[in-house]
Amino acid sequence: MERLAINGGSPVRTTPFPVWPVFGEEEELYILEVVRSGKWGGTNRNKLPVFEEKFAAMHGAKHAVSVTNGTIGLTVALQAAGVKPGDEVIMPPYTFIATASAALLFGAIPVFVDVEPDTLLLDLDKVEAAITPRTKAIIAVHIAGAPVNMTRLNEIAAKHGLRIIEDAAQGVGAAWDGRPVGALGDFGSFSFQSGKNVTAGEGGIILTNDEELADIAWSLANVGRIRQGAWYQHERIGWNLRMTEFQAAILLAQLTRYDEQLQRRDRNAKLLTGLISEIGGFRTLKLDSRTTQHAHHLYMFGLTSEAADTIGKADFIRKVHAEGIPLLPGYVSLNCNRAVVAEIEKWTGEKRETSCPVSERFDEREGLWLHQNVLLGTEQDMHDIAQALGKVMNSYG
Repeated sequence: MERLAINGGSPVRTTPFPVWPVFGEEEELYILEVVRSGKWGGTNRNKLPVFEEKFAAMHGAKHAVSVTNGTIGLTVALQAAGVKPGDEVIMPPYTFIATASAALLFGAIPVFVDVEPDTLLLDLDKVEAAITPRTKAIIAVHIAGAPVNMTRLNEIAAKHGLRIIEDAAQGVGAAWDGRPVGALGDFGSFSFQSGKNVTAGEGGIILTNDEELADIAWSLANVGRIRQGAWYQHERIGWNLRMTEFQAAILLAQLTRYDEQLQRRDRNAKLLTGLISEIGGFRTLKLDSRTTQHAHHLYMFGLTSEAADTIGKADFIRKVHAEGIPLLPGYVSLNCNRAVVAEIEKWTGEKRETSCPVSERFDEREGLWLHQNVLLGTEQDMHDIAQALGKVMNSYG
């Protein structure tokens, strides 16, 4: 048996994977244009409207409101959709904490519904059982860039009179049944944080096809002003949540290479799935046949239940790291996150214990990740990953 690198053997890989972010002359040129224009903020708009229009068109949306980040995008979307403090918002637990904190920021209460074991997406078979008279919205998280079944989710929402907010922070370019995500519900919120597939370091954007909702969201993000009003005409309480011209410049440059990057991630993800499927002890996630495009912000897979019962996840990751592969453990299931649980208790005055066994097991024992920059590598890079995974798995006997 080949000796593991962690035990003094030769690692499978010693060269780095592609770094992120990717940038070039386009970013430098556009930033210089903003500097020389003297119009830098979110109210002196040259590049912001261009970016908003282009990003909306990419995702089949009529309206776009740029904001400071994806978390605030969710908060603004929820508030613009009529969610108030004390209202309940159904969401999956296997997601970044921002999905929950965006609601808790103003006292809306997350209600966690478990995820599907084969996809890690919100389990729509369990959603209706979680709906109460206090439920006002459902957040559909397109986790890792895989679209939720928006056809069925919209049917559930229409039946119960609920709003749908798409958490598309990881879903730039993803598509469900021939339509891009982000405008398939009432709102979609995207993130441009440092690790995202399109990044300006920070930033976010909200998309919708509803003009009235777009106007409310715009007002909330622009200190309560209205689009055609006077400068000091504040019709509601809002905040300064505007993105800057500098961020818009970077994002416009990022979009010039996005299509090629999306295709490369897609090719490498399919190759990697095929390679991992040939190694015992792992399971890859499934995609609904109506998934037109996966955005591949993350490559998520897992140990099989049998392997997870005998292999320690942390030990496995440590050994794969030593082979030169930047494997990640993934999220903590939010229904078990102490800060989230405490904040829900603070707003509700009661301790709520929610069991989400699929999410919890993936978090604690099975879940493994690779970040999107790894998928920008070569075919040989994917073979190196599979070789390292197999080498470590075989070491357990």
